[in-house]
Amino acid sequence: MKTINDFNFQNKKALIRVDFNVPLDENFEVTDATRIEAAKPTIDKILADGGSVILMSHLGRPKGVDAQFSLEHIVKKASEILGVTVKFAADCIGEVAKTASEKLKPGEVLLLENLRFYKEEEAGDVAFAKQLAALGDIYVNDAFGTAHRAHASTTIIAQFFPNDKCFGLLLAKEIESLNKVLKDSKKPVTAVLGGSKVSSKITVIENILDKVDHMIIGGGMTFTFIKALGGKIGDSICEDDKMELALEILRLAKQKNVHIHIPVDVVAANAFSKDADTQIVDVREIPDGWQGLDAGPKSLVNFKEVILASKTILWNGPLGVFEMEKFAHGTIELGNYIAEATANGSFSLVGGGDSVAAVKQFGFEEKMSYVSTGGGAMLEMLEGKSLPGIEAILN
Repeated sequence: MKTINDFNFQNKKALIRVDFNVPLDENFEVTDATRIEAAKPTIDKILADGGSVILMSHLGRPKGVDAQFSLEHIVKKASEILGVTVKFAADCIGEVAKTASEKLKPGEVLLLENLRFYKEEEAGDVAFAKQLAALGDIYVNDAFGTAHRAHASTTIIAQFFPNDKCFGLLLAKEIESLNKVLKDSKKPVTAVLGGSKVSSKITVIENILDKVDHMIIGGGMTFTFIKALGGKIGDSICEDDKMELALEILRLAKQKNVHIHIPVDVVAANAFSKDADTQIVDVREIPDGWQGLDAGPKSLVNFKEVILASKTILWNGPLGVFEMEKFAHGTIELGNYIAEATANGSFSLVGGGDSVAAVKQFGFEEKMSYVSTGGGAMLEMLEGKSLPGIEAILN
């Protein structure tokens, strides 16, 4: 796996695909700069070598050129984080981009305008990729969040750099961390899968059953399993058409000697509201008019025991509706258990939008071995798919 550490960038222009698709507020100020910070080590290494950097990214889902999605909004924040004045090119191809990249001196950073202002980016257009490729000497992919898309800047472009392409430090770390779970894991391995729907996690479950010893199922998915097993779930969320599948997963797990852990009790509420009345009930006996919104105390005791005995832990999805304080306890406690296991030497990987949001919200970021930056890309790797953005560098 070639990374930027295999190259010397002196007097070279590094064309880096980053993922600067960051949230902006109504004044176009960056509200979460994690993704910009994550790219900094790669950019720093290239500048320290005496190279220059051309950054390309998308922002949002514009339909053509649209000022509200201009990457110019993030120039100030990027300059602040990188510690250099980031120059901006008001286009990503054509004369504007070409002139700006030609003028670039060693130690300087140029940010190109939003790639998705051109429909050719998402279409994986070869001519568009060729125009981008002409701007740099070495192609670096450091955007894990888009590695599962065969877009012009993430995949197609690599063919124009047969020997001069590599992974950035962030993308290399993502691959390495996922491989630690999927290929080189220390046993016992535990996967915690939360979130609301079984349907969005089916392929992940099927693929990792061969790789784990324990699987904790939490969140809204719980109730599809409980109802399938004959329990009463009140008004809890449930995918009735996935009940047979839930039973099949349990059968498969038994066959593969994987221990499945489902909540035994829940915090039930009489409305989906932060002001709802709550009670702790057996997960199989939720009264009509009530719905399970968090894991209960007995469940947490069980989960703690499993987590603390694990050497490798994958966490994808919360245990409850953590956005409401009343139903955040289970997710916070789970974070505490994983943090404790990590402090004791276990490897922990957190990924998938909601669990990453929870980890940030409750201050666990520094306590996990690795927090993934790519939701969709990580899920596809867990599903066993090969990602075009990664294949393009390896080939």
